[in-house]
Amino acid sequence: MRKLKITELNRLTAEEYGTSRKTPLIVVLDHVRSLNNVGSVFRTADAFRMEAVYLCGITATPPHAEIHKTALGAEETVPWRYYKETIDAVRELKRQGYAICAVEQAEGSLSLEKLSPDKSKKYAVVVGHEVKGVRQEVVDVCDMCVEIPQCGTKHSLNVSVAAGIVLWDFFRKLNHPALD
Repeated sequence: MRKLKITELNRLTAEEYGTSRKTPLIVVLDHVRSLNNVGSVFRTADAFRMEAVYLCGITATPPHAEIHKTALGAEETVPWRYYKETIDAVRELKRQGYAICAVEQAEGSLSLEKLSPDKSKKYAVVVGHEVKGVRQEVVDVCDMCVEIPQCGTKHSLNVSVAAGIVLWDFFRKLNHPALD
């Protein structure tokens, strides 16, 4: 095996990304405090060609050096919006016909491997604060909660890791083969 050179990866340019078909998914960050987590989510959203990232509450917004450090420029290619209140972002997405999915351990949550998203729908995935998770008032207006099965001693994963796992799962189940 030989590692591929960057020039052999055939990645999209920023302009091509902007006009390319997107995964019908928006990522909503509910009061995520770590700038590294924000940057990492941008990078993951770029990798899986998500429609946008919504930054809510205390979540920092670009331009910011600490976000850029982990986003590596994805904050410049992935569209984003800021909402002071996460609930306003979620309600707006619902009005636009998105099904809202919180990544949270909750009564009646669906284990991620059992998730079967409807390919005719658009989705928004809400991930929450590093300690408190997705706030209850936001969970209350979501259409579903999914949780990532875990079998260790810890109760949760890092926000950007959890987001990456869930976004990959939606990407592969909704439309993958590299979006044509």
